[in-house]
Amino acid sequence: MENMRSENFNQGVSMEGVKHAPEMANTNRRALRDIKNIIGAPHQHMAVSKRGLLDKPAAKNQSGHRPMTRKFAATLANQPSSAPLIYMQKLEMAPIGSERQKRTADSAFHGPADMECTKITSDDLPLPMMSEMDEVMGSELKEIEMEDIEEAAPDIDSCDANNSLAVVEYVDEIYSFYRRSEGLSCVSPNYMLSQNDINEKMRGILIDWLIEVHYKLELLDETLFLTVNIIDRFLARENVVRKKLQLVGVTAMLLACKYEEVSVPVVEDLILICDRAYTRTDILEMERMIVNTLQFDMSVPTPYCFMRRFLKAAQSDKKLELMSFFIIELSLVEYEMLKFQPSMLAAAAIYTAQCTINGFKSWNKCCELHTKYSEEQLMECSKMMVELHQKAGHGKLTGVHRKYSTFRYGCAAKSEPAVFLLKSVAL
Repeated sequence: MENMRSENFNQGVSMEGVKHAPEMANTNRRALRDIKNIIGAPHQHMAVSKRGLLDKPAAKNQSGHRPMTRKFAATLANQPSSAPLIYMQKLEMAPIGSERQKRTADSAFHGPADMECTKITSDDLPLPMMSEMDEVMGSELKEIEMEDIEEAAPDIDSCDANNSLAVVEYVDEIYSFYRRSEGLSCVSPNYMLSQNDINEKMRGILIDWLIEVHYKLELLDETLFLTVNIIDRFLARENVVRKKLQLVGVTAMLLACKYEEVSVPVVEDLILICDRAYTRTDILEMERMIVNTLQFDMSVPTPYCFMRRFLKAAQSDKKLELMSFFIIELSLVEYEMLKFQPSMLAAAAIYTAQCTINGFKSWNKCCELHTKYSEEQLMECSKMMVELHQKAGHGKLTGVHRKYSTFRYGCAAKSEPAVFLLKSVAL
């Protein structure tokens, strides 16, 4: 006995004089991770509530049990043979009969001694009430997370918010109207079959010559596109002899200038451009004939209308803009490109220009959103534009190539065509 006391004295712990020593000895405190379990550890001050000890009844030779910690609960859950232990706190019910019964707010949790241990099986457990709600909330959170991951389309009209001429409030409605009405301004790609004295090659020569005239007179870009549209719509309805084809061309440009330009070329200048092949009377009579045939309908969506909007969506710089107009002006000369709608020509020209400049396929979500065309839908038209780019500097119709070979137009015609698009389409 003395040896035990001396041993305890050497270790710095004595159980003599300690109140309720047997009860403390029977309590297993290893799971509580109390620093004072370590023998010889320095004393640490702790804030202890006396309320629980005062209300707690004296223990009567209770056998020690292990507290319900997270690790211990997980161990019990993994044991298939043993049923889970659930601690249920005893609640004191107030007697019924008084006008207002207040629940006892002092129902603090005082540890395992205040709990009653009851064994129940998994069949007796009620179904979770929030399982379905958790699943719904989880699915909604996943949808929100996926929406956040997706790249938001930039507001391309924010830069023109203070520009009253940009009519940002109505721009979506305007281009929706253009998309609905562009089919009415298109002509049949086979309308030349109804012509007796002219063919598609003569049309190409006329358009190539008008591009040079447009360049010399320094007219607006929209004037050129409207000129070509007027010519095609008129030729699709009226038979024209070969010697009157140039007259139709210069008269269509005169009408386009009256619609688009601020200052209109005088008729005498057009007569000189035609090398005096026609008189003033010839031009005025052809002008009346064209407007009556087209019923004075000059407000049509041309590829230029869509080019400005689509270039804005592509966040283009000057280099991309010049390359896009070079490619689409090559398409004006080619008769086979009439099978594509103006919006398709504009989108394909920008897509081909991006591929030409970058050297790889480039078509982002913003361009697809505003053009309403995917990369696959543009591929056929883009392939034909690449072929036109390849042969632009060869043959007789080189007006567009010479125009865009100048420094004024950034020497866009000297860029290498995006031939890799032809290979990708072939696959």
